[in-house]
Amino acid sequence: MPLTITPLYAALAAVILLVLMFRVIRLRRSLSVGLGTGGHSALERAVRGHGNFTEYTPLGLILVASAELSGAAGHWVHAIGILLIVGRVLHPWGLAQSSGASIGRVSGILLTAAALLLGTGVNLFQFFGR
Repeated sequence: MPLTITPLYAALAAVILLVLMFRVIRLRRSLSVGLGTGGHSALERAVRGHGNFTEYTPLGLILVASAELSGAAGHWVHAIGILLIVGRVLHPWGLAQSSGASIGRVSGILLTAAALLLGTGVNLFQFFGR
């Protein structure tokens, strides 16, 4: 069974990662910081936004792909993917605004958690519900 839905979310995730990566590069160059954050809060937030993305997105995409491969209904696969992508966009956007709690950061965390929970549930249902 070929993956037909997952490539959309993998491609969207790659675009987000590229944006986050180039943001870190741009800030490193403008602040002349080769390693670490040099004590610059904007660079620290950019690095953490990039890092947080790379920490949560792979598992989310695995859950999207495994749900699709196990034959879950397309609307469930899309729901996991949409929650993941929107959450992964909102979190670094909120973090770029403030190092404290922000609507983007909190919403991003909640939507990412919802994607992981839904993905876990769908995959467990696909495994045990047959």
